[in-house]
Amino acid sequence: MQKFRAIDSHTGGEPTRVVFGESLGLVGNSMAEIRADFASRFDDLRSAFVCEPRGSDILVGALLVPGFKAKWGVVFFNNVGMLNMCGHGTIGIAETLLYMGEWGVGDHVLETPVGDVAVRINADRTVEFANVPSYVGARGVEVKLGDRVVTGDVAWGGNWFYLCDDHGMDIDLGNLNELTRVSEEIRRSLLSTGIRGSDGGEIDHIELVVKQDGGARNFVLCPGLAYDRSPCGTGTSAKLACLFENGKIQPGEVWRQESVTGSAFEGWVEVVDGECIPHIRGRAFVTAETELILDPDDPLRFGFTGVRL
Repeated sequence: MQKFRAIDSHTGGEPTRVVFGESLGLVGNSMAEIRADFASRFDDLRSAFVCEPRGSDILVGALLVPGFKAKWGVVFFNNVGMLNMCGHGTIGIAETLLYMGEWGVGDHVLETPVGDVAVRINADRTVEFANVPSYVGARGVEVKLGDRVVTGDVAWGGNWFYLCDDHGMDIDLGNLNELTRVSEEIRRSLLSTGIRGSDGGEIDHIELVVKQDGGARNFVLCPGLAYDRSPCGTGTSAKLACLFENGKIQPGEVWRQESVTGSAFEGWVEVVDGECIPHIRGRAFVTAETELILDPDDPLRFGFTGVRL
């Protein structure tokens, strides 16, 4: 019988499940190596933690482990595999550690597989973090969709995104089926035509954007084919990188990114040693504290998903 402590939260409607993984004995000299070890040896636990019947296809997992320089490190994952970074999850972790009394109001550091992330908990319980350096990998990338072509930018915000604003659709909860269908068609087209991030990484997030006063509204399709209920922290970072490199925002200028559910993040960029550092601010709420039980007699103890990429 295996048992794991877990604390659930949501950030702008998008859920995060923090699982405490000290007992797993993961090995490595960096969080990237810890992530690789977890992926290679404990993929059954990844599925058990976030997939049905304990979770769902929309749930993002955050395995907290001791850091190398900071107290805490994390690896993120979802219903189909590992994630590089997760912005809404970072905000959820901060709220979780505040709830536990591990972190207080002020500045902290969270180690992730793509770099250390500076996190600040404000007195009003909003959380802001300085993400990893973000940048545009390619501009004006055309994707053929049936008898039409859409154009978008490829950008890194901790994950690879294809950001498109000429899709011609309403970003609205009543239009989820069509938004999902088109986003998945774009993802499959990028994959089949060999279009990848500038480091060779798969473009596994699709972000459809419409401009509005003071910012934009987006729909983000995640790698496990679930849409992000929040504005997406790494997606907002990718958007900020595009805006900054195109001269549409200046350092420190606040951008409001709204999700398809209506929740919002505030974001701005800072330039450090010539690199674009996105800052994201939002709020999370703890929703449950529980113990996950894996009964060896349970044939579905390691979870399941019907998603096939």
